[in-house]
Amino acid sequence: MIEFKGSHFERDVILLAVRWYVAYPISYRQLEEMMAEHGVEVDHATLNRWVLKYVPLLEREFRIRKLPVGPSWRMDETYVRVKGAWKYLYRAVDKAGATVDFLLTAKRDRKAALRFLRKAIKGSGTPDKITIDKSGANTAAISSHNAELEAVIVIRQIKYLNNIVEQDHRAIKRLVRPMLGFKSFRSAAVTLAGIELMHMIRKDQLQTTGEVCPARQFYSLAG
Repeated sequence: MIEFKGSHFERDVILLAVRWYVAYPISYRQLEEMMAEHGVEVDHATLNRWVLKYVPLLEREFRIRKLPVGPSWRMDETYVRVKGAWKYLYRAVDKAGATVDFLLTAKRDRKAALRFLRKAIKGSGTPDKITIDKSGANTAAISSHNAELEAVIVIRQIKYLNNIVEQDHRAIKRLVRPMLGFKSFRSAAVTLAGIELMHMIRKDQLQTTGEVCPARQFYSLAG
């Protein structure tokens, strides 16, 4: 159960604003206008604070109820601009397209790729195989993991098999583009987590009882 005590706004208003921001390609100023059209006067700075405060709590609840993924992963990274500089969003999906995990990193190297791999394995278990592009960093990261833990994750470098994760990047980038760049690494990481959260819900990765629309699934995370 997520607490909303101390806010001047009702729980449903906060959740609506947070969901709109992470679900659709809009800026905070556009969201401010949309809320005003629905009779809610709230400035863009407050909307930003809501996203930064509640997305981590909603993501935590989602991970408790996240459905398992398959043992064959596709791993890749894409670029995100933060304070005018490019940062790297590592992501993996299984062969059916379900999101395994994601991680925003400052660098694109073996250490960053290994951090992501460990996070993904901690949340979803060790895969049988991982398909990557020709990235030396990703190859080194998986090889390091195998050597350190005596694991036997098979590394595959088959371009067409990685198309599914590259296409999945586009769904995330489409929402990031109107946000006009992130002002801090933390803001970028939290916002991307919210976008990924809504993206996973749309891919039916949340345990539910019966047919529930994505919006209701999102709100159910608050308890």
